[in-house]
Amino acid sequence: MYNVRNVAEGIYWLGASDRRLELFENAYPVPNGMSYNNYVIIDDKTCLVDGIDDAVTRQFMENLDHVLAGRTLDYMVVHHMEPDHCSAIPELLTKYPDMKIVASQKAIQMIDQFYHLKVDAVAVKEKDTLELGKHTLNFIAAPMVHWPEVMMSFDSYTGAFFSADAFGAFGAMSGNIFADEVDWEKDWADEARRYYANIVGKYGAQTTAVLKKASALDIRMILPLHGHLWRKDFNLLLDRYNKWASYTPEKDSVVIFYGSVYGNTANAADILAMKLAEKGLKDVRVYDVSKTTVSELVSRAFEYSKIVFASSTYNAEIFDHMHTLLTDLENHNLSNRTVGIIENGSWAPTAGKKITEILGNMKNMTVLEPLVSVKSSLDGTSLAKLEELADALTAK
Repeated sequence: MYNVRNVAEGIYWLGASDRRLELFENAYPVPNGMSYNNYVIIDDKTCLVDGIDDAVTRQFMENLDHVLAGRTLDYMVVHHMEPDHCSAIPELLTKYPDMKIVASQKAIQMIDQFYHLKVDAVAVKEKDTLELGKHTLNFIAAPMVHWPEVMMSFDSYTGAFFSADAFGAFGAMSGNIFADEVDWEKDWADEARRYYANIVGKYGAQTTAVLKKASALDIRMILPLHGHLWRKDFNLLLDRYNKWASYTPEKDSVVIFYGSVYGNTANAADILAMKLAEKGLKDVRVYDVSKTTVSELVSRAFEYSKIVFASSTYNAEIFDHMHTLLTDLENHNLSNRTVGIIENGSWAPTAGKKITEILGNMKNMTVLEPLVSVKSSLDGTSLAKLEELADALTAK
């Protein structure tokens, strides 16, 4: 049975949600599932805007049949070639053999790479247009946000901005598909940040360039490929994305990540958190890197201005899960943070030195003194250093 929603004059949402999915891209936990959005424009010509994932193709095809109401499909615009948006292309071409695909030249090349198809395609670039009747799509190049072939488009008739993977979020859709129909700030902002930081976060400069283009448009609706649709609060959304893209923290506070084997490093992290609270700092968070998914930790690192890495020494290296987090943050180009370090080692503590080396590969990371070195468990000397680190973290 079909499940569609009219989102603007002549534009219909055909999306579907996969609530059984546990790992998005086989990497990121999605306890609330994942939504896949696509759209169809009904005008003098019909145009499908992006495809969908294999897992929900059946629902999508039923939705498409209903909206077309017996008409054929003239165009399919491919903004982004990841298979979660394109796996239905072979089936669509079988059902609508006269359908023309409209995409960047790089995307057309990728269609052949994925599906071994030589398609009837129209290659478009920045400022090209596709006229459908009242609706005209104006194409915007968005390379490396977050694949090289990505395009976005703006419908000058309705003010709808088809933003590809930008402005998306993890999570399946409820019955309310618009951000203003739910408490987005309370229930979805964290998942939007986790999505951005992990999926797009490496490409801050490229995202900033696209945000500048978007800010010049008369946007009345933002239609991403994942997550809720936007029809107001654009300044809020653009402000949040500008922060993430420029690696500007949302909160001026401290997040503490610890990797502990027997609990002594965890104890040092908890004592530091208490000291920070006693000194008046609010919103301090503490995470065990062995228990918390890396995608959540990366998201919190993007959120907070100050980070403390507290790690046991393990095989003369950084504790494994902490090392994974640090390399992931480096790979995502995190920058502009103030950092404190706590190391622990019973005979040869080296984690602090190794952490400092990784931080040295990242931009504008200010490492505070002192580096707190614990020998097995906290004693008077290391506790005093912990107090000094708390003072440094709360200094204006």
